[in-house]
Amino acid sequence: MIKRLKELEKISRLLEPTVKERAETRKEVVAYTEEFINNIETIKAFNMDAEMGEGLLESPITEKGIGIKKAIRLIKKNVDHPALNPASGGHLGYIPGGGIYYSALGDYLADVTNRYAGIFYAGPGAVRMENMLISWMAGLLGYPKHTAGNLTSGGSIANLIAVVTARDAKKIRARDVERSVIYLSPQAHHSVDKAIRIAGLKECVLRHLPLDEQYRIIPEEFERQLLLDKKNKLNPFLVIASAGTTDTGAVDPLSTIGDIAAKHGLWYHIDAAYGGFFVLTSEGKKKLAGIEKSDSVAIDPHKGLFLPYGLGVVLVKDKKQLHAAHYYQANYMQDAQGFDEASPAELSPELTKHFRGLRLWLPLKLHGVKPFRACLEEKLLLAKYFYHEIKKLGFETGPEPELSVVTYRYVPKKGNADDFNKKLLEAVQKDGRVFISSTMLEGKFTLRLACLAFRTHISTIDTLLEVLKVNVKKLSA
Repeated sequence: MIKRLKELEKISRLLEPTVKERAETRKEVVAYTEEFINNIETIKAFNMDAEMGEGLLESPITEKGIGIKKAIRLIKKNVDHPALNPASGGHLGYIPGGGIYYSALGDYLADVTNRYAGIFYAGPGAVRMENMLISWMAGLLGYPKHTAGNLTSGGSIANLIAVVTARDAKKIRARDVERSVIYLSPQAHHSVDKAIRIAGLKECVLRHLPLDEQYRIIPEEFERQLLLDKKNKLNPFLVIASAGTTDTGAVDPLSTIGDIAAKHGLWYHIDAAYGGFFVLTSEGKKKLAGIEKSDSVAIDPHKGLFLPYGLGVVLVKDKKQLHAAHYYQANYMQDAQGFDEASPAELSPELTKHFRGLRLWLPLKLHGVKPFRACLEEKLLLAKYFYHEIKKLGFETGPEPELSVVTYRYVPKKGNADDFNKKLLEAVQKDGRVFISSTMLEGKFTLRLACLAFRTHISTIDTLLEVLKVNVKKLSA
């Protein structure tokens, strides 16, 4: 047995590279990432690639390693080249993520030290850091000091945690589901519908409320439907509003909806995954007025604070309700009990979790808040700039942007407008310098600009305008 243990130890120690091996490997990784960042202005935002990463399949996982140089070549060709480049300032489709550099270093530190951020007893510093960040974000939104929350993987899990908390806080049992009512916008993010289903509320009465011309919930229609449901002996318990819808960037009348929810005893959740951090700007703060009236909110630092993908946040005003919906005790965890500091594992579905806080804390500490605020204000102005300039090119536009999403389409003098705009979208993506997306609004194929990448500046928008102008001319010929 001893002999075998010695043999296994020798092989297993290969998992601990030597100082020289670490340095050589790190040098190759840093060289590749530096090349990527230094050339980000000229790397395409979108590459049409027929192989779509198939080369990875030609290098299967085997007993022996391949070396860092070959691994990076595989990554460069098969991962970082095909399709969308989310790190590009030309990413103007969907809701862009970020990718600021100091956040990557935060992840590097978290991964090397492997701090555990699930239980305060095991990682008090890591948990304190995450709770401090939650308190900071709560303060930005006007939430009270006793607010609790969780750093999640994204807005989807943040919305799920909020829906589950609302379900339990309002004591919705299995026998109550079919007569319980949830109110939301037809423009609500699909993760909200998914959260409702996963939370066992699929058979609730779902009321998709009427919208005004700017795709916002009409509060009077909400209250009218709520009163009708009460009259019909149903159980209204949850309303979900949006602070920046994905399709159009619309902000629902947050304050008025909050007053109605409070008046009738409903849990009020706001999905601010996209738009929440615009409260850092003076204009955004006005547009998001009333967000503090909600019981819970989802907000994504990997959107509005430009972090790499993998960090959303849920905030819940009442810590006891969040804890009651997610805590669990096990015999083997008895040593972790008895601390005043909230542990993330008792406020979310996760027990084992990545130390996500460091990827947010480090860039905030190194940069300060000022450049984040300026970047957000820049995006608001860029959306307005595009909105006015695209109309000069003869495009139809949707509502004036509330945040940083603009909807638009070109209506040709002859032919089908939907087909024309599909071809226009394909032409923009084939060009590749910028990436835009599309949606369906009122049955019409509509183009979208979603301006939130931190590397997007006025030159990027001018490039898109020029690409659209040139291709409209080609397609109209």
